[in-house]
Amino acid sequence: MQLLLDTHALIWWLLDDRRLSKKASVAIADEGNTTFVSAASAWEIATKYRIGKLPSVSSLVADIGGAIASEGFAALPVDVRHGQLAGALPAAHGDPFDRMLMAQALLENLLLVSNETLFDGFGVHRYW
Repeated sequence: MQLLLDTHALIWWLLDDRRLSKKASVAIADEGNTTFVSAASAWEIATKYRIGKLPSVSSLVADIGGAIASEGFAALPVDVRHGQLAGALPAAHGDPFDRMLMAQALLENLLLVSNETLFDGFGVHRYW
């Protein structure tokens, strides 16, 4: 399987948080799967830490790329196609980070590891 971690799934994996579903944990741990982390998640983590919404990620913010690499995850850059689709998605979801993750999952044919049921209405294949 090819997985794209939603930002909360990435954080919960890195912090060994029990809110990450067992099914998601098993899939992420499976070395036969490829796990991607979007540049949008690095942007979201840094932004939300800066404004005080994610105080628990202070150690992660210092080296998000290193944390991703140490887990064997693949970085997924944002490209023009991703931006175009993220902007064109229906207005029912206003979070720019989520919109980018949905666009990337759709265009790259990735399973989006997320507990966000709202994604289901956008044609995203969600894994939780």
